[in-house]
Amino acid sequence: MQAQPSTQRPLTDQEAHLQYLKSELRKMQSLAALGELTGTATHEFNNVLMTIINYAKLGLRNRDDASRDKALNKILDASQRAAKITGTILAQARNRGDSMEPTDLVGIVNDSLVLLEREMRQYRVAIETELDPATPKVLASGNQIQRVLLNLLINARQSMPDGGTILIRVGSGSDKSLVDLTVRDNGSGIPHETLPHIFDAFYSTKQGPDESGKGGTGLGLAACKEIIDAHQGRIRVESTVGRGTAFIIRLPIAGDSLAAA
Repeated sequence: MQAQPSTQRPLTDQEAHLQYLKSELRKMQSLAALGELTGTATHEFNNVLMTIINYAKLGLRNRDDASRDKALNKILDASQRAAKITGTILAQARNRGDSMEPTDLVGIVNDSLVLLEREMRQYRVAIETELDPATPKVLASGNQIQRVLLNLLINARQSMPDGGTILIRVGSGSDKSLVDLTVRDNGSGIPHETLPHIFDAFYSTKQGPDESGKGGTGLGLAACKEIIDAHQGRIRVESTVGRGTAFIIRLPIAGDSLAAA
């Protein structure tokens, strides 16, 4: 049987150059996300280190068994937290590819909250979670989905300069082939006329980075949408000025999880 000739039109030089530039932009976004993640983790790790140092001093000052047991338990807890922080960073650094595999969204949420615990506490933001442990795994790049989640959480925190509450929900949606990940805040909300543009590249309502050094490039939500689109998923936003904003992400269930459902 004779092979059919390809009907795909070859790319023009301009189109090929545009694809190359988009690829380079994605690489730079990935490196920037890793750098920001490392900076966040460094602050968290320093906080843990101070806990270890202080309780080590307490154990040295107090010779009674009760004080030493308390100090050692606190040191053990802090060390285990430090191991989780470094493990998350090392995983991000090792795997920057686009490979898709069955991924536990609940685990990604918990790892992300470890990295942002100090920051959220500093800005008086409470985190509430509704994480269904029976949620099926999704077909995803865990690193990329974590980038999206961290971006949404930081945006939510920045929308509540006087503090507030963020709700993170993970569970099966009405469509059993999809899993829903929702990040909802009770912050300032997004004006109606702004909503159609929030996923546009380089569009931003921020004047620049805040005192933590985050935000203002206009690349965040555009990159989030690009990542979710590449996962064959969907992202949408619901917002009311003065009441808050919710981002709802829907991702396809991994094949094995879907078969077991």
